[in-house]
Amino acid sequence: MSNTSLAPLPSSDRTDVTARLRDALLGASFSADGLLDLLGAPAYAALARSETVPALRATRGDSPLEALVRLFLLQQPVPHARVADVLPVEDCLEGGWLTRVGGDEVAAVVDVRPYGGPGGEDWFIVSDLGCAVGGAGGIGSHDEGVVLGVGGASTTLAGITVRGPFASALDLGTGSGIQALHAAQHATRVSATDLNPRALHITALTLALSGAPAADLREGSLFEPVGDETFDLIVSNPPFVISPGARLTYRDGGMGGDDLCRTLVSQAGDRLNAGGYAQFLANWQHVEGEDWQDRLRSWVPRGCDAWIVQREVQDVTQYAELWLRDAGDHHADPVEYQARYDAWLDEFEARKVKAVGFGWITLRRSDAELPSVVLEEWPHSVEQPLGDTVRAHFERVDYLREHDDAALLAAHFRLGGEIVQEQVGLPGAEDPEHVVLRQHRGMRRATKVDTVGAGFAGVCDGTLSAGRILDAIAQLVGEDPVLLRDRTPAQIRLLVEQGFIEPVAH
Repeated sequence: MSNTSLAPLPSSDRTDVTARLRDALLGASFSADGLLDLLGAPAYAALARSETVPALRATRGDSPLEALVRLFLLQQPVPHARVADVLPVEDCLEGGWLTRVGGDEVAAVVDVRPYGGPGGEDWFIVSDLGCAVGGAGGIGSHDEGVVLGVGGASTTLAGITVRGPFASALDLGTGSGIQALHAAQHATRVSATDLNPRALHITALTLALSGAPAADLREGSLFEPVGDETFDLIVSNPPFVISPGARLTYRDGGMGGDDLCRTLVSQAGDRLNAGGYAQFLANWQHVEGEDWQDRLRSWVPRGCDAWIVQREVQDVTQYAELWLRDAGDHHADPVEYQARYDAWLDEFEARKVKAVGFGWITLRRSDAELPSVVLEEWPHSVEQPLGDTVRAHFERVDYLREHDDAALLAAHFRLGGEIVQEQVGLPGAEDPEHVVLRQHRGMRRATKVDTVGAGFAGVCDGTLSAGRILDAIAQLVGEDPVLLRDRTPAQIRLLVEQGFIEPVAH
């Protein structure tokens, strides 16, 4: 379906109407907290799964908030008189937010969804009707040109993004403007691009309705709209789905395989200012006879440190089924569904792809002589938001690059926050088989250490240098202190790299 068949959008020029609409929504507690109070946790969670029945049941009353939920979230017509008690209804009709239906009812033209900002801000994400949340069977999600709202990918990227203050930020492939909205809180100048002009219009509405500054909106693909401009922060939740053809602009890359993600990552380095960050969600192919880490390493641009985390891997059948369901193809004629499924598997077979990885890619422009490229698989739970954790990772990279083993032994360290020690071994055994240090914050890592490493971490409180601590441990265990000093810096380096211990200025 082409863009021309989609409903007209509200005017982005009527800022007076948008401001009055925002005031009215907030006045009726149409906010993330207000929704949770009204609907209850189960119905609220069901909305995120594109299930509306529980919310419909919870909004059978006649309060102003229930009218707004039915109108903007559930896309139900509401009597004009009821809406007039809550909203400047004639302004909203004139500005294109509402339309008349039936005899005396009005309906929303777009989905408006409350979204709580990280600092407790009351924001609103605008999207096409039925597309507030990407996911299986989203209404209209197989229409070309639709603009989706908040989904798991959007909130994941927002959570891992390093926050400024920055002079400039770029949201590439902005969609409904979620990342641009976040960036507007800590970047002086925000640019947002999209191949779909409808997405740029909706981004303008999202920013205005959320009370955020307007962004510099530019139409075009990848970095083409910004030319040679450079930024302190680049974020992108791109159309990363690896599919046969580019049927759905909002999710399918339109290049072969994972070429879109590769192109985006490899070209980002030239658009970053010194010390700037580029952060992406991406899919990548696991190709027969090739290590996925080698594939991703080849994407990293010169002059950039990188931290790449693979969060999930799906075999090609799981992957194809996920995205066929996302477009609602499982509801189609069985013969058509089978043909589409076959097309996906044909594509993967031709490319010798056995699985697809999903994860986060962060670049930091360091111009270091020996860039740090860390690739890891971490499918376990993490504590969002992770922006500060990501920034700290690169600060530790700088520290370790600047300190050789002798400097590490002269340095002072302290144990990171909320770290516990676990001893693993058979019941009744005198000594543990191994010791595990576990983080309860951030990435929630766990790492095995030997008894020296455990003892070292346990007494790190910033008062003694690493070398002095090792000398004391050597005396306790009856080991040669020189040998212990020689073999331990590698373990110290790992503990610093993973955030178990932190350097202390002394």
